[in-house]
Amino acid sequence: MAARVESDHSNPQTSKSAISTYETDYLKYRSPLTARYASPEMAYAFSDMNKFVNWRKLWLYLAKAQQILGLDIKDEQIAEMEANLTNIDFEKAAEEERKRRHDVMAHVHTFAKCCPRAAPIIHLGATSAYVGDNTDLIVMRDAFGILVPKLARCIHRLAKFADDNKSLPTLGFTHFQPAQLTTVGKRASLWIQDLLMDLQNVERVTTDLRFRGAKGTTGTQASFMALFENNSDKVEMLDRLIAEMAGFKKTYRVCGQTYSRKVDFECLSVLTSMGVTIHKICTDLRLLASLKEVEEPFEKDQIGSSAMAYKRNPMRSERCCALARHLMALLSDPMHTAAVQWMERTLDDSANRRISIPEAFLTADILLSTLQNISEGLVVYPRVIERHIRQELPFMATENIIMAMVKAGKNRQVPRCIPTAHNLVFRVVISISACAMDFHK
Repeated sequence: MAARVESDHSNPQTSKSAISTYETDYLKYRSPLTARYASPEMAYAFSDMNKFVNWRKLWLYLAKAQQILGLDIKDEQIAEMEANLTNIDFEKAAEEERKRRHDVMAHVHTFAKCCPRAAPIIHLGATSAYVGDNTDLIVMRDAFGILVPKLARCIHRLAKFADDNKSLPTLGFTHFQPAQLTTVGKRASLWIQDLLMDLQNVERVTTDLRFRGAKGTTGTQASFMALFENNSDKVEMLDRLIAEMAGFKKTYRVCGQTYSRKVDFECLSVLTSMGVTIHKICTDLRLLASLKEVEEPFEKDQIGSSAMAYKRNPMRSERCCALARHLMALLSDPMHTAAVQWMERTLDDSANRRISIPEAFLTADILLSTLQNISEGLVVYPRVIERHIRQELPFMATENIIMAMVKAGKNRQVPRCIPTAHNLVFRVVISISACAMDFHK
């Protein structure tokens, strides 16, 4: 359905009330990461709904823990909060944020509007980072949980491909020049080994991920100490209870206002490393497709080129390389953010993190989904591979000739007056190569 705007284009606001929500989507920029590529589950993980539902859950956890530890919080207040976790008036929240210039307080007021009895105890003793940072940690943990099975599936599919082709000889390449023989399966095992390293790194960083918890404005828990009349045992228990409710076994023992931004750098480093692996795999596949030895899936009605009908472009591998470059470039954001945080915290992290963290996970998700699709449909052309081997076989035999000459008493490479084995063979090969080039001319 094409969007129709019949009003003056110089003032698009005048037509918005007459245009459906569906149509207005086409009048503003949409990120291709979510509009074209990302899986529904990863797109939801970084959605506004998931973010603000988690904020409300965290306010609920805080109130529950405070009630358990003796603060005067009523059951009906808890029940009211529980009943309104997903009842979010986004227009009201946007209105509040325009007025207050503070996203957390905008949502405190929006939540309070639908929870009037609980309003006095929402966000009690907390700072903005309580909901902001803890939600980011929850979302990153869950996002890693989405990525792990996808990464495992890619490894499994490529392992089958490697096993199926473990005995199929092919030219090995160094410097993209023909070298010794390897097998199609052996080459794939190089890819699998790197992916296994990525899987190990993802599992490690997920296990290492902790919860910020209830740490107060500068990480001293001063506001909570005041609430619990300097009872440090209760304050520590508050931290543990909230973490357990959120599904974390441990919290960061030391924080400023935020958890250390090194955590973001560590998480994105792992994703970036995976991007490096996938870029290498898909670059290899693009080169092999050019040689017509191995090809990614090409569907019945797929078009390789709008001009050249015969082309079978490796567009999935090309997409992976393009997105992997974007993922690798994103690592500089958390690196610089962690480096420039002043003292207990500065707010120049916020806008950057809103972009870099979701985009890194969304891009990683797209890369794994696409790589799985590629690895499930790889096509090998043994006759083409055999022809290439036969073309290079005489040259590859030279290394065996050198070893036979050395066994017969010839010096391999120490030159004196007598030509070495390596030098003799080198001269012959160069001569043959020159003749071959002249023949092709």
